[in-house]
Amino acid sequence: MLYFSRWKTFFIWLVVAVGIVIALPNVFSDQQLSKLPGWMPDSKITLGLDLQGGSYIMLQVDRNDIVTDRLNTLVDDVRSDLREAQVRYTGLSGSGDSAQVRITDPAQYVEAETALEPLAEYINAGTLNGGTFQEVTMDDDGNGLIRLTLTEQGIDYRMRSAVEQSIEVIRRRVDELGTTEPLIQRQGDDRIIVQVPGLDDPQRLKALLNKTAKLTFHMVDTTVSAQDAIEGRPPAGTEVLYSMDDPPVPYVIEKRALISGEDLVDAKAAFDQRTNEPVVNFRFDSRGAQRFAQATQQNVGRPFAIVLDDQIVSAPVINEPILGGSGQISGNFTVQGANDLAVLLRAGALPATLTVVEERTVGPSLGADSIRAGVMASVIGAAAVVVFMVAFYGMFGLVANIALVFNIVLLLALLSIIGSTLTLPGIAGIVLTIGMAVDSNVLIYERIREERRNGRSIVQAVDAGFSRAFGTIIDANLTTLIAAVILFFLGSGPVRGFAVTLAIGIITTIFSAFYLTRWMIAEWVRRKRPKELPKGIRTGMFDGINFSFMNFRRVTFIISVVLVIASVVGFGTKGMNLGIDFTGGSVVQVEAKSGPADLSEIRTTLNGLNIGAVQAQGFGSDKDVLIRIPAQDGGANAEQSAISKIRSALESDYTFSRVEVVGPVVSGELSRSATIGVLASLIAILMYIWFRFEWQFAVGAIIATAHDVILTIGIFVLTGVEFNLTSIAAVLTIVGYSLNDTVVVYDRVRENLRRYQKMPLPELIDISINHTLSRTILTAVTTMLALAALYVFGGEVIRSFTFAMLFGVAVGTFSSIYIAAPVLIAFKLRPDTFNKKKDEGAPEEQGTVETI
Repeated sequence: MLYFSRWKTFFIWLVVAVGIVIALPNVFSDQQLSKLPGWMPDSKITLGLDLQGGSYIMLQVDRNDIVTDRLNTLVDDVRSDLREAQVRYTGLSGSGDSAQVRITDPAQYVEAETALEPLAEYINAGTLNGGTFQEVTMDDDGNGLIRLTLTEQGIDYRMRSAVEQSIEVIRRRVDELGTTEPLIQRQGDDRIIVQVPGLDDPQRLKALLNKTAKLTFHMVDTTVSAQDAIEGRPPAGTEVLYSMDDPPVPYVIEKRALISGEDLVDAKAAFDQRTNEPVVNFRFDSRGAQRFAQATQQNVGRPFAIVLDDQIVSAPVINEPILGGSGQISGNFTVQGANDLAVLLRAGALPATLTVVEERTVGPSLGADSIRAGVMASVIGAAAVVVFMVAFYGMFGLVANIALVFNIVLLLALLSIIGSTLTLPGIAGIVLTIGMAVDSNVLIYERIREERRNGRSIVQAVDAGFSRAFGTIIDANLTTLIAAVILFFLGSGPVRGFAVTLAIGIITTIFSAFYLTRWMIAEWVRRKRPKELPKGIRTGMFDGINFSFMNFRRVTFIISVVLVIASVVGFGTKGMNLGIDFTGGSVVQVEAKSGPADLSEIRTTLNGLNIGAVQAQGFGSDKDVLIRIPAQDGGANAEQSAISKIRSALESDYTFSRVEVVGPVVSGELSRSATIGVLASLIAILMYIWFRFEWQFAVGAIIATAHDVILTIGIFVLTGVEFNLTSIAAVLTIVGYSLNDTVVVYDRVRENLRRYQKMPLPELIDISINHTLSRTILTAVTTMLALAALYVFGGEVIRSFTFAMLFGVAVGTFSSIYIAAPVLIAFKLRPDTFNKKKDEGAPEEQGTVETI
């Protein structure tokens, strides 16, 4: 196993070299990249919004809007078709999802049904859009009442079309902002995700996305005053709309539109030559120009209203026919307001109202701080691990550190290739990869030491050490990989980024351990031909330990049961400090523009806004404040209104660094997906361990893992640390780590069961734990060193994540010894469960074995 052919050596270092070249662009700025040779790759890891700033907005298409618009169109079609057929009718109306009309002349029943029949024809929308279906069904009561009802398939078809059209409109609007690499994609049946990195003004983006931008031109009805129409009833075919002025001015306008924005071909912001005020110049296509000219010719001397999303922008008087197909919209605009209106008109109108159901915005300055904090934490954590490995393993530690550096390089290269987005939880995934890489090397080195103690030569010990550690490392890493894969498919946003980083880290860790580390150790053996292991290895301090862990199993089990019960009771009574991901609501982080933040003044100001019990607390420095707003009763729109009120109240003295808004619908979905993610991970891992070991091991691993999850929840209950989406990622990672540790112990128990078939099980388990104790302690310490650096230097945003991870590593190490192992005794595991074939070179023992 230590022999490497030339082509295999070439392949290993070719992979490393290619990884270095691909990862290299990440250390250069965009300006520096442009000066590099053309053959070099230029793809870089995409930084998440929490690292470079920007906005993540989830929009939902309003189904009621789609139904209402389709129903209004259906009513208009019924009116038009019956008039064209000269059928007399009454009571034409629409309500809910159906329209109805009564035919007054019985002799015209058949004629009316014939005229309306095309409305109920089947539609062939293709296999991707529902196949063939009826959008409208028609029936009558036999007494002249005809009812036309929108079908669910028809509404779904309209919804899909509306979402597709909305995506195109949104894309055009976002492109007008000049941002780089925006992400706009569909999610589910009725939602659209818009992610714009590096955006300096997220409020402008939200304002552009919130507007339907439906532009229409209507004649103003001057036969009745607006006040009379408001107090009484407006004339038939008219309605009252208000202007954008402050205070708004009411107008009575005709419902029928003379022309709509669909006929616009261009709109540009400009300045009025007479008043020098910002205006918007527009131009129609040939059809629109003809209709506009005709409408203005017929109504000279009358005012007409320019209506945008049911608000009147302006209502000028037609002094003369407008024949050129162009015009001007004025309305006390600011320069940016005129520009934004021009953007909206050029991009076109949305087919339905879009509601912001989730928003996560990070200012660019906070993103830069997060990058510095994440890089510093990673460097400090990596440095601590490097020093620790050299201190305990000497030359072997140096080899492990070299492999670790290339491991991280390959991880960054793969992230660059797939275009993955690196977030703060992703940096945590890199730090965790460091711990897992060290774990693999510790497993290998301790196996080599053990084989050497058993009398093998250096060559045999190294070869057997890699061979025997391989299965353990694969089992341990695959359990973590299962958790990462499920986390990717069931998670969202930064959690998925963490899962991707962790999964790739597992792949690069296995490659670096079994190719890079093995090649370097093999070269050392081939060139030096050593007679003994390097003297720098100091883990021999663990060799003399022969602790009877199982003698304390009843005491530790009782303590664990008490703690589990306390955690469950605390969860049921006190509960956790759930973040807005699960409760809905908003979180706003602000920074004082000058001097320290005044918390009492912020609380007083915000509690007067009638948005519920607002919490304000210090967050990091004395200038930073974290504000929590409870979920609003009015739904997603109410959440946005609350944020607008807070922004208006504080923006003069504070800079808004971060805004997160989660609507009640989304928070419920996140809660369900998080619960399903944990349960699905446990089930998948249970099946894997059952397949690789036996059912007793699988049940023991699940009991130990459930113990760790419950105690982790208990620590959240006890400390009141916020439990959010990243905490779910932490819990699932604890699941993977705990199982990693448990599998290492189980693997040694399985091996010893085959070797010492008549030894009492408690004694055999003690021997197995003592054999793996050095690995357990070293891996736990190195992982906690990396996580401690992340906790101290990584910033407030991921502090709850790393806090849970630190606790999870400690409790996971405990459970692999005092929960997972005693369960095997409780289920009366026996050696005859396994194949009697003994490992090569392993003698069968009849009683006890001496541990060194």
